[in-house]
Amino acid sequence: MQIVLATSNPNKVEEINAITQKSGIEFILPPKCFNPLENGKTFEENSFIKAKEANRLTGMMTLADDSGLCVDALNGEPGIYSARYAETPAKRIEKLLKNLENVEDRSARFKCAMTLISPEGELLFSTVGVCEGEIAYDVKGQNGFGYDPVFVVAGKNMTMAELSEEDKNKISHRAVALEKVMNFLCK
Repeated sequence: MQIVLATSNPNKVEEINAITQKSGIEFILPPKCFNPLENGKTFEENSFIKAKEANRLTGMMTLADDSGLCVDALNGEPGIYSARYAETPAKRIEKLLKNLENVEDRSARFKCAMTLISPEGELLFSTVGVCEGEIAYDVKGQNGFGYDPVFVVAGKNMTMAELSEEDKNKISHRAVALEKVMNFLCK
């Protein structure tokens, strides 16, 4: 079975196919014209918007995710604006660390909302995955992307970027949400 993954990021498709490789489900990219207006106020709303748009373009079953970093001391920022917090990944991390200067409570979580839409455009399933942790004072690790080098995973004493891809794919917010989706699909 093929499911359209509502993203324009081929790396995300590759990552999800690696996690689900033994399921018999292949995730594929939507058409190049996929460019939804993510104007929701929550991860869940943006995930739904992306899934509906990919379904509209393809008429196929679609899965979308919307995810980001939520920092308690920053009232949940960067939140749904995680990818737009600054111009580049390095500048996003720089801004985050600057905003947390002299802040003791560095608790944070990665959150991922996933939405599954039927070929007919109906909501089949939605879920959320969370990975708890805190923000480091310095960048550490070479793996991953985004905020991974400054996100210390709860109970690991390592940043997400210091974990192997295999370990990350077991505990990440996206892996947690995806496991729930796969349990729904394979029941």
